Amino acid sequence: MKVYSTEDIRNVVLVGHGSVGKTMLTEAALYESGGSTRLGTIQDQNTVSDYDEDEHKRRFSLNLAIVPVEWEGRKINIIDTPGYADFVSEVLCGAHAADMAIVVVDAVSGPEVGTDRAWGIIDKLNLPRMIVVNRMDRENADFDAVLRRLQERWGHKVMPLQIPIGAHESFEGVVDLLHMRAYIGETAEEVPIPDHLVSRADELRAQLIEGIVETDEDLMAKYFADEELSEDELRKVLHGGLDHNLIIPVLCSSATKLIGVRQLLHNIAFSGPSPLDRDPIQADGVALKAEANAPTRALVFKTAADPFVGRLTYLRVISGKVTADSHLWNANKEADERLGTLYVQRGKEQVQVPELQAGDIGVVAKLAHTATGDTLGAREQPVKLPPIAFPSPVFSMAVHPVGKAAVDKLGPSLQRMVEEDPGLDLSRDQGTGEVVLAGLGDAHLDVTIERLKRKFNVDVELTLPRVPYRETVARKNQAEFTHKKQTGGHGQYAKVVIEVEPLDRGSGVQFNTRVVGGSVPKEFIPAVEKGVMEAAHSGVFAGYELTDCQVTLLDGKHHPVDSSEMAFKVAASQALKEAINGVGGTLLEPVMTITVWAPEDYAGDVVSDLNTKRAKIHGINPDGGTSVIEAEVPLAEVQRYASDLRSITQGRGAFSLAFDHYGEVPSHIAQKVVAEHKKELEEAH
Repeated sequence: MKVYSTEDIRNVVLVGHGSVGKTMLTEAALYESGGSTRLGTIQDQNTVSDYDEDEHKRRFSLNLAIVPVEWEGRKINIIDTPGYADFVSEVLCGAHAADMAIVVVDAVSGPEVGTDRAWGIIDKLNLPRMIVVNRMDRENADFDAVLRRLQERWGHKVMPLQIPIGAHESFEGVVDLLHMRAYIGETAEEVPIPDHLVSRADELRAQLIEGIVETDEDLMAKYFADEELSEDELRKVLHGGLDHNLIIPVLCSSATKLIGVRQLLHNIAFSGPSPLDRDPIQADGVALKAEANAPTRALVFKTAADPFVGRLTYLRVISGKVTADSHLWNANKEADERLGTLYVQRGKEQVQVPELQAGDIGVVAKLAHTATGDTLGAREQPVKLPPIAFPSPVFSMAVHPVGKAAVDKLGPSLQRMVEEDPGLDLSRDQGTGEVVLAGLGDAHLDVTIERLKRKFNVDVELTLPRVPYRETVARKNQAEFTHKKQTGGHGQYAKVVIEVEPLDRGSGVQFNTRVVGGSVPKEFIPAVEKGVMEAAHSGVFAGYELTDCQVTLLDGKHHPVDSSEMAFKVAASQALKEAINGVGGTLLEPVMTITVWAPEDYAGDVVSDLNTKRAKIHGINPDGGTSVIEAEVPLAEVQRYASDLRSITQGRGAFSLAFDHYGEVPSHIAQKVVAEHKKELEEAH
């Protein structure tokens, strides 16, 4: 593939709900441009952009894929992204590399949950956008109904640039309203507009021209003076209006029948923005434009592991140019990176190129330090581009290796998966000792585990993480314990008297001593403290760490021969257990702050559901059609909340969780937790 100059590059990200035909639209564009000799299909598992085994198995996209298409002297980097909510991190990565979004909607269903989610992402990045009403060949396809719903949702700057000729089995072409020409079939043969569509086309063209001229004062003056507007003038102003989000053109297509695909490519190539048209990116106080003679700056927007090439780093050149066999400075890691061969990615293939111009997208293999979101550039003038803000993981599972071989490989393999997928988070729960993998939903973690098996041959099981409960003492109490053992020769002897009393939440365990008269010699007091702390760590009555209490050594006895550190350690741990069990312990649970964003229509259902989860609602605040619900809720009640909220809000809700404090567990629930602990102990023995 030849090297294209910045003004001839178009970077477009395909976004939308799942199963609306984004992958097939990408496939059709590649086929129509001559980039492939056959049209792959999802059913045959041979599309260029869905190449992962997991994608074949599930029949939908899980990763972003880049497919460069050469069209009429321009290079269009199509970034195909998943529509499923669990893989929204891939959409974010793709959107950060793009200059325009193609929002794909279904000709029957219209805008759906995934459309709203994608729209929110491209809105935050202020990306220009076109809408493509795809799958016009479906039964019950209705372009006018979908257009009405689009305009109801996003206003009348959403305006048709095309209308379909027919629908369902009779869908055979599109009418271009700007040029008032019709294009029929796969080859886009130009024909007169069918008679039955002429008046409708005239009406919509008048609306389109009004919408275009409203974005440009000079053209508006000409329009009101009844002067003729040339197609070139209209196209130029359409380009500017699109670039500044003043106009959102709507097109139509059937990717599987290859109708409307050529017109879509033409509109991207000649109306879509090049990297030069975008506003400068601010980074560390420096305005970065897509200029070839500027210092090199590149954003790493994705990292992937290729079984043959190794680690692949996807980068978008923001300014300057990137050449093969060169060095760039990672401003985030403050490390030098040597770039070997440069590639342009096409699905799973790498096509070698000598350089990437400003605005272009490419990949480089085997960088040592670089991760997603990092900035590569000249060492002399390092700047950091704004980071990619990924959603916090909301669904956690404990990971357990299956078999001895998996134990040693588990940590490094999981770390590689997390590096590749910024939507994942890996941690070890200090309270339970479990390795916890968190992601954006159950499907997200299922796919991760399958990849772990396929790529690294590591077998694991997922379980709900143990809730990191804590134990504390209900009220002040004293206890004593004598550890006495005769085994021939030296025996073991130690007696301790301790007092426990509750402390404020968050105090931890504090150890004091009020021993007088040397009843416990000074050299054994550290052993008493160690015994107390070890017993506190392993728990007294429910197997969870003891906290928020003070333990005071009051008295004790020793034997000049048989006393030892071990004897006092054992006596102290047993005395602690007796002191707490004597007055009854209290079970504490982590209480989280939860913030839920849901459409206003679902706010009541969300609050009702939270009330069944022992939540304390703090407030419900409206925010432009969305309700923001803030509450406190026990962690034990919301471990599967990602699935619950999706079900309640039909996928339109989102939430965040953060630890707030430890609170008392109601007695009836505490009894169940303690009973489960006792059952586990019995089964273990």
